[in-house]
Amino acid sequence: MAKIGVMICGHGSRSQAAVDEFAVLAEKLPALLPAEWPVEYGYLEFANPVIRLGLDKLREQGCTKILAVPGMLFAAMHAKNDIPTVLNTYAAKHGIQVSYGRELGVDPKMIAAAGDRVRDAVDRANADLGEVPLSETCLVVIGRGASDPDANGNVAKIARMLQEGMGFGWLEVGYSGVTFPLVAPCLTHAARLGYKRIVVFPYFLFTGILIDRIYGFTDQVASAHPDIQFVKAGYLNDHAQVLETFAQRIVEQVGDVPPPNCALCKYRVQVLGFEAEVGLKQESHHHHVEGQGAQAPGSNVADCRLCGDFCTGECRLDMDGHQHHHHDDGDDHHHHHHAYPHADHPHGPESARRK
Repeated sequence: MAKIGVMICGHGSRSQAAVDEFAVLAEKLPALLPAEWPVEYGYLEFANPVIRLGLDKLREQGCTKILAVPGMLFAAMHAKNDIPTVLNTYAAKHGIQVSYGRELGVDPKMIAAAGDRVRDAVDRANADLGEVPLSETCLVVIGRGASDPDANGNVAKIARMLQEGMGFGWLEVGYSGVTFPLVAPCLTHAARLGYKRIVVFPYFLFTGILIDRIYGFTDQVASAHPDIQFVKAGYLNDHAQVLETFAQRIVEQVGDVPPPNCALCKYRVQVLGFEAEVGLKQESHHHHVEGQGAQAPGSNVADCRLCGDFCTGECRLDMDGHQHHHHDDGDDHHHHHHAYPHADHPHGPESARRK
């Protein structure tokens, strides 16, 4: 019989608080899994331990089959390309079996967890500011944003299910980077709709620079619209149903028919506007920031000459109006991704540029 081990593959962050929150989640997970399965975790970039070290620890404990999962909400470039590259390289080098599970994805448990965070914010606002019916409230869901329409579309699906499940009067969906609309254009648009209250919910697992950015732009837009209540909801973090979804993504890999970890993947099927990417080589681009820790370049706003109270993302824009890859942060690593077709969209990253 194979000895099974579990590997949680995180993205990593330049925020120590985000790394700490991920570690807490990974430490709570074993309680939901068979007791004989050792669990390790590691990060793709910026933070330590890196994924390879977690795999080493499992091998040292005698594991011959490793069940790996991406510690991510949706499958975009990191989950589809970077993590599988690391896992496949390791499996080939050490002659060990490594299977790879689905991302958390669109799941009833994830929607329930999100609903709890939104409901908590609404209840708090009703207590502090007076009752406003949900039908007279605009919900704004902010996702990470990727150069992958499948991942961006999943944010919109979660958002719609929250709106419909709870009965909000209106819904807007924005993103913290890469795609459009970004947070400020999205909230500015929502403020024109005539709703007395706008609930801003970051559909994110952990804190970090992007949560600061979402709340920072919320404060900025709120100060320009003092007649509207802007209410900040908390992110998912280690909600019990998030942990349950992670456990399911691990255990389902040893079922009779493991579920596919892709459907609307732009590398495998023609997706509107991204047809040129079918069949592109899927590989990792993250060796240059592996394990740099939360002190990696661009890790704190205090050193930034462009930002005020929070990271706006302006540093990610080239002088010619196109984006750096979002991990360059001024260093010399100019690897090339397929160009995002809407890089110059006025409500995308260009909106972070100071006018």
